[in-house]
Amino acid sequence: MKTVSSAECQTRLGEYLESVCTQPITIEESGRAVAVLISCSEYERLVALENAYWLERAKEAGASGFMGSEKSMEILKAGLNAET
Repeated sequence: MKTVSSAECQTRLGEYLESVCTQPITIEESGRAVAVLISCSEYERLVALENAYWLERAKEAGASGFMGSEKSMEILKAGLNAET
């Protein structure tokens, strides 16, 4: 992965926008990594991967007897009211 300073990124943004099609670019400020420039297709791939992960977790929760958000909220509110 290529690493560039934020000042260099500002100066050569057009070049780096073309480069992200093949590799991400780390952007540093004061020698510290602050951002990563990636292509739209890579971003979409990562979002789809994260969505698939959370969908699987939701399915597992449902299969294990998760009671749902409304019932969970009722229990939380009851517990808070009991403390007062």
